[in-house]
Amino acid sequence: MQLLGCDVAALNTVHFSNHTGYRQFKGTRSTAQEIRDLYEGLCQSHLTDFDVMLSGYAPSAAAVEAIGAIGLDLQRKAESNPGSFFWGMRNPILVELPANGERSTVLDPVMGDQGRLYVNDDVVPEYKKIIHHADLILPNQFEAEVLSGIKITSLSTLAEAITAIHATYSIPHVIITSVRISLFSSSPEATTDSLTVIGSTIKSDGSPRLFRVDVPALDCFFSGTGDMFAALTVARLREAVFAADSTLRSTKSWVSPDDVKATDLPLAKATVKVLASMHSVLERTLEARDAELRAAASAEETEPGLSEEEKQKREYLRRTKAAEVRVVRNGRFLREPDVEFQAQEWKKEDLPEGLQ
Repeated sequence: MQLLGCDVAALNTVHFSNHTGYRQFKGTRSTAQEIRDLYEGLCQSHLTDFDVMLSGYAPSAAAVEAIGAIGLDLQRKAESNPGSFFWGMRNPILVELPANGERSTVLDPVMGDQGRLYVNDDVVPEYKKIIHHADLILPNQFEAEVLSGIKITSLSTLAEAITAIHATYSIPHVIITSVRISLFSSSPEATTDSLTVIGSTIKSDGSPRLFRVDVPALDCFFSGTGDMFAALTVARLREAVFAADSTLRSTKSWVSPDDVKATDLPLAKATVKVLASMHSVLERTLEARDAELRAAASAEETEPGLSEEEKQKREYLRRTKAAEVRVVRNGRFLREPDVEFQAQEWKKEDLPEGLQ
């Protein structure tokens, strides 16, 4: 976000030695009171003129409640200026964007993935209490199922899940990340070596405006891509809104008129730029990872006395470190992405009957 010109005030919900993809870490989780204290400190010095709040992982139900209170307070302060605050979620980050303008909220639920929750069961109800205040959420497929109550087994049920999220939580914008359509579609377009991002901005009648962007899947596990996607989306969405009709920037939640088709939505335009940046950065991260692992293999000396389990652990840690996303050194791809993936509208036959 800073590479894109955003001034960021970070309120950390955890203080870990490394990301949890290493399967081991040291550090502490912020308490709800610590989160409240940090925000109160910003308030007392009049440092809360934020355009966007981006929040994410919260270690407890009380922490989610504290984050929700911050978002609601910022929304209350912006009530007299529609479109001036926008809220979302991933490690609570309060963002002041480069120029004076609209503020909004983006919510990345960060509840789980791969069919399991990252958080305690009591956290989910707290997320559901505050989520309807968000302007944009960015769940993965598993989180979308938890929020919608719909098991995603087809393109049709995917559309139903997004429609349910719009309706149940009154959320104007939804992006579901990293969907493998090949798992439930026999379409020739649904290749096993691609990932699909699904987005929608609600219409005035509550129906979704669905678009999709397909990107090649890279054969590597990267940690932190959800944070990267959410952060880039915040900046690129605001950019797209300000490039659109001048009235949109002062419209609540930046919801485009009904006659704007799905692929022309600011959300769609932002998504293609975000994915272009991410794909370029991750491609170069993969190249750097492979080079690092080759160098490590040629210089490796096996320490005597290590058990097979310890050898496997060290190899895992080595591979995880090598796959750390190279963000800063590839900053030019964040600022000036080479857009090669385009947003597509959904085919009529892929929609449930109620949306055809």
